[in-house]
Amino acid sequence: MSNANPTSEDAAANALNKRYEGLVALRTKAVKGKGAWYWAHFEPILIRNPDNNLPTSVKLKCTLCDSAFSASNPSRTASEHLKRGTCPNFSLMLKPISQLPPLSSPSSSQPNHRKRGSESQQTAGTSNSSPFGNEMSFLSPMPPVLSGGREDLRPLAQLEDSVKKLKSPKTLPIPVLSNKQVDRAFDLLADWFYESCGSVNFSSLEHPKFKAFLNHVGLPNALKSDFSCTRLDSKFVEARTESEARISDAAFFQVACDGWRNKSCGNGDKCLVKFIVNLPNGTRVFQRAVCSNGGRLPSQYVEEVMWETIRGVCGNNAQRCVGIVADKYKSKALKNLELQNNWMVNISCQLQGFFSLIRNFIRELPLFRTVTDKCLKIANLINYQSQIRKCFHKFRSQGLEFTGFIRVLPSKYAISKNLSPFIAMLEDILNCSRILHLVVLDDSYKAVCLEDGAREVADTIQDVGFWNNLEAAHSLLKLIMAMSKEIEAERPFVGQCLPLWEELRGKVKEWYTKYNLAEGPVEKIIESRFEKNYHPAWSAAFILDPLNLVRDGSGKYLPPFKYLTNEQEKDVDKLVTRLVPVDEAHIALMELMKWRSEGLDPLYAQAVQLKQWDAVTGKMKIANPQSSRLVWETCLKDFNSLGKVAVRLLFLHATSSGIKCDWSVTRWFCGQGHSRLDFERAQKLVFVAAQAKLERRGFSSAEEKDAELLGSMSGEDEMVNEVLALTSSM
Repeated sequence: MSNANPTSEDAAANALNKRYEGLVALRTKAVKGKGAWYWAHFEPILIRNPDNNLPTSVKLKCTLCDSAFSASNPSRTASEHLKRGTCPNFSLMLKPISQLPPLSSPSSSQPNHRKRGSESQQTAGTSNSSPFGNEMSFLSPMPPVLSGGREDLRPLAQLEDSVKKLKSPKTLPIPVLSNKQVDRAFDLLADWFYESCGSVNFSSLEHPKFKAFLNHVGLPNALKSDFSCTRLDSKFVEARTESEARISDAAFFQVACDGWRNKSCGNGDKCLVKFIVNLPNGTRVFQRAVCSNGGRLPSQYVEEVMWETIRGVCGNNAQRCVGIVADKYKSKALKNLELQNNWMVNISCQLQGFFSLIRNFIRELPLFRTVTDKCLKIANLINYQSQIRKCFHKFRSQGLEFTGFIRVLPSKYAISKNLSPFIAMLEDILNCSRILHLVVLDDSYKAVCLEDGAREVADTIQDVGFWNNLEAAHSLLKLIMAMSKEIEAERPFVGQCLPLWEELRGKVKEWYTKYNLAEGPVEKIIESRFEKNYHPAWSAAFILDPLNLVRDGSGKYLPPFKYLTNEQEKDVDKLVTRLVPVDEAHIALMELMKWRSEGLDPLYAQAVQLKQWDAVTGKMKIANPQSSRLVWETCLKDFNSLGKVAVRLLFLHATSSGIKCDWSVTRWFCGQGHSRLDFERAQKLVFVAAQAKLERRGFSSAEEKDAELLGSMSGEDEMVNEVLALTSSM
């Protein structure tokens, strides 16, 4: 009994091999013209057991669509799969030219099998109707041979369609639109065109396909002159009138200018600097854009541009502008304007402050210098040593967690320009950590370890301390970048600056405790950057904002003076006295003492600090951000002098970022050789587009939206691939 099973298995295997060889012989004869027609489209395949390599079955594979069938009855399989139109490629290939779908049909690439089956039946019975006679019947093993190959079938079908149209022309009815509908349609088209702002050129309006589209939907051709002159002037006047009305309604405002520190703008490059007016009620109004050269600009020039913008908004009444927030740090323009106009509070952008902190860490913290040097050595060895690179790709192709190449930082200087390549290098090294450990243990790597560089890299990869430091550096960067992203989205007020930095200190303390690192160097860099960015208005707004009031034991809601240092308390006094007339300085200080001891009515304090759930961010947010200012204007009228300071401080934003323009906009706006008329047209177009973005709060650029869209599409593709892989393995 022990030999029965092997004997039966061998017999079955021999039978399958003979069956397979017989089918191969039949197909060989058929290909030479001595057998059935369907063998030109079927190929015998032998399926083997992966465990013992014994054959398990014989299949027929369709060479047109790669489908597999049982080989028990090839004639029946040919009738079911080919003649009845189940195979999409065969049914399309053997269709008469008169029945081929035209090129313009979007559904031609996805045939209906049931419909194709009936059409194939008709073709077999009416083959004489084909231009190729009996050669197009199902008894023909191959399609007709044309000088251009199979691809000639579609042009030939197109030719026949054209002949039919000439014999019996059928014109599609063009919709008839009223003048009002046409005007409305062009208004919507103009809105989209202007908001695209440089991404779509005026010449695109004269593109033949665009004109054909307009004619197809019943619209007249869009005139370039209409969009570049008449409609643009109308949109600009409308947007400008509305902006000026909003500014004139406000008692005071803040100017935000962004673009001085454009990371992609180097020496000699052009930058687009945008000026936006922040109003007390939370509204933002676009004011103007100027083109400037990149690199270091003279402080006097920046100061002149800012002051010119202020005078352009408020004319001779410059005291309506109570402050400026800009992304320029090293320039003295902000400080000079503040010294010349004592009522102004000019601060640097909080977001740029956090970015500068990251650069300080990379340049000054020994941890980053060590990690950067070792990561560069690893990346350069893997990318530029051919034998090691082949070993790296061998393990990568086995489906380990890293699927790309190691990106290398162009130079250490590049970190100061753009942080993205540096973060990408750290992430790539972390993502391929398993592969790197396998590479240094491979025999091919050991063969080149005689070189000092390879031996050093191997020691680095096998060093636990290196990976701890790498994770620590990457974690610190992600921590600050996450806070920066939140700052950009939330656009905090000046009164929230001190809490933000305190939150940063707390998170960094948890960070160096987690990775067992020394806290001294990190805290020193944070305090140095804090002192460079600090403005006395941070402390004053923090004290005067009812949002920060703290309840004491008696139930009073009092300002949080205990969280300030002695120097910061003095800054509050100095700023309050500077922002009021000289004869009211002592009154303002007395009111400040009263505010310190009495605070705000508990009921109103709780109303100001009321929070509600925000479904977009998934966090609790202040229900009414304007309450802090409104309380001083309504409930705290006894604080006459101090109230004037409070209402001007509490609405000030701490960030200047807002509208992001595409590179094409900057190139077009700052292009050389423009005439005066072209420049005015560019100014109007940028104004209309920027104001529209502010209205709908769409601050991201087209590139970022495209990246998000492509990212979501790639995620969907990955999900589809996973499903297909799962179904194919079942």
